[in-house]
Amino acid sequence: MHITVIGTGYVGLVTGTCFAETGNSVTCVDIDAQKVQSLRDKKVTIYEPGLELIFLRNIEEGRLKFTTDLAEGMREAQIVFLALPTPPGEDGSADLSYVLRAAEDLAQHIRAYVVIVDKSTVPVGTSEKVREVMHKHVSSELFDVVSNPEFLREGVAVEDFMKPDRVVVGTTSDRARKVMHKLYEPFVRQGNPIIYMDERSAEMTKYTANAYLATRISFMNEIANLCEKLGANVDAVRHGIGSDTRIGKRFLFPGIGYGGSCFPKDVSALEKMAVQSGYQFKILQAVMDVNTHQKSVLTTKLKNYFKGTLRGKCIALWGLAFKPNTDDVRDAPAIDIIHSLLAEGAEVVAFDPQGMENMRKIFPTQITYAHDMYEALTGADAFILATEWNVFRSPDFVQMRAVMRGHVIFDGRNVYSHEEMKEQGFYYESIGRP
Repeated sequence: MHITVIGTGYVGLVTGTCFAETGNSVTCVDIDAQKVQSLRDKKVTIYEPGLELIFLRNIEEGRLKFTTDLAEGMREAQIVFLALPTPPGEDGSADLSYVLRAAEDLAQHIRAYVVIVDKSTVPVGTSEKVREVMHKHVSSELFDVVSNPEFLREGVAVEDFMKPDRVVVGTTSDRARKVMHKLYEPFVRQGNPIIYMDERSAEMTKYTANAYLATRISFMNEIANLCEKLGANVDAVRHGIGSDTRIGKRFLFPGIGYGGSCFPKDVSALEKMAVQSGYQFKILQAVMDVNTHQKSVLTTKLKNYFKGTLRGKCIALWGLAFKPNTDDVRDAPAIDIIHSLLAEGAEVVAFDPQGMENMRKIFPTQITYAHDMYEALTGADAFILATEWNVFRSPDFVQMRAVMRGHVIFDGRNVYSHEEMKEQGFYYESIGRP
């Protein structure tokens, strides 16, 4: 099939590359000429494990192309995916300007029937808005608008796309449904479902999934904070409830809050949709409040340890990306931690395996970026673990003690054990453990 993907950000690049991997002819369109040239030069513009291999293979075999020319991208298109940003506006609601502008532009290039697919996370009712914008320029008989939300986890996005738990397709058009079924059939050969529903329900499904997962995280962070006050161990509690099949084991790990490109934006957007509908979604407001507070927990612990002041202290920070196996620092808890440490007069030296270049765009000169994890610790009065990269899980504690000025660890991801830290001679605090 001939597929056009508009937008080469995280979702667009993964989507286009994975569709090419199953034999489709894919053209990705983006207005950023520099990014398009980098992609043409076979340089992957995001860090995502497993992506580069199939990206290079499909460029070499001619199935994956990149252009800034929308007319060129639309020339043979049977399906067009809108994979564009929907950033939060000033009030927290999703900004649809990129999506609607692209819909208006591509409508002027439609000459034969094409399926327009909202792949971006968009508010309920967006498919209707896209349809209205396009209908001004092209007959409604020449296109259908489908909602097909993505459920990609950064760090395992290629695996998620190639072997999805489910594919959600929102359409009331039999013609569009047949096209989408043909497209996705190779991805569900093991029996995982393609779930069909109306467009509004599909749009709501994406927000509901992310909001529920964010709620689990905030709930466990509240439990962790209460465990500290009551002398309970949140790890034991997590094991105790996670074995209940009604609850499950995933997204029960306490820490320093969620971040990334999806949860903060989508929870806020869903809450705003509720407000605009005249409904007060109290749980979501609490989820956001808890998450904001949780990002300050380690700084509070650190200040208490240093008797109320961090001025002049050198704090080492391992982890800048919002989660392991990505270079994405959007809404990462590390950002809040750095802001608070700098406000307290501390010096910050940071290291992350992939996220430092993106963090430099936020803190170009205010903090120091180390070449490796042990350099970041050199001369540090204390050390914060903010992202649980595998390389941080089994460090050389002897070397850490040798280079650090103060043998103090604040673990925001509960990676280490109290027993081991005591044996290694460190003062150690974590989240929700006595």
